[in-house]
Amino acid sequence: MELRGKSVLVTGATGGLGQAIARRLRDEGCVPLLTGRRAEVLEPLADELGGRAIPADLSNPDDVDRVARAAADVDVLVANAGLPGNGLLEGYTIEQIDRVLGVNLRSPIVLARLIGERMLARGQGHIVLVSSLSGKSTTPVSSLYNATKFGLRGFALALRADWEPRGVGVSCVNPGPIAEAGMFVDGGGTLPPGIRPRSPRDVAAAVVRAIVQNRAEIDVADLVTKAGATLALLAPQTVAWLGRLVGADRVARQLAEGHKDKR
Repeated sequence: MELRGKSVLVTGATGGLGQAIARRLRDEGCVPLLTGRRAEVLEPLADELGGRAIPADLSNPDDVDRVARAAADVDVLVANAGLPGNGLLEGYTIEQIDRVLGVNLRSPIVLARLIGERMLARGQGHIVLVSSLSGKSTTPVSSLYNATKFGLRGFALALRADWEPRGVGVSCVNPGPIAEAGMFVDGGGTLPPGIRPRSPRDVAAAVVRAIVQNRAEIDVADLVTKAGATLALLAPQTVAWLGRLVGADRVARQLAEGHKDKR
């Protein structure tokens, strides 16, 4: 898809990854429609990019419907919003579980359903679902997060099989550890030796590549992390054992502690 002149909805636009994605899409000539919870960040960003802001909390089904109505005719949907979901499951209340599921899994599925209907009618459009390498490889103390990202990745690949022949591309972008911004930085995680994080700009470039080249899936990580995620699909218990050897448990517990206030 040629991006110049296309309208695009970016969810989670107030976070570091969302801002990088929105700026890169504007640089590609898109007209951005941005949504996020923090209006004090969202509205100046929309002004800067010549777009429109829709403050919303995507854990609220009414807000998801409102965003879908406002963005019904966009050419591209980038579902980037997400909550950490780190920590032992027994440490979550049912309400907190519902919130993580609502933002990470329900909202992108509902937005794809409602906005994708118009795309299918036109016979063109593109949907990018920002998942994670945690949708390929499990990590300790992250069962809820893994559940949402495995689910989102599976949804993306299956939806692509249904809609790509009808003119609507569907892509899944899977970031690994990201420096400068994003959940890993926000949680105060320290990477094991030998792992090199990527940047928000790398994620934004992958989103653009996914749309322009109509790619099914793009991983954003160094070679070591990509290789581990690929191996995890074939031998998950072996990779889990290797992860413990290099300190994955320690990193996971760091992130769980750092994200407690985001439930």
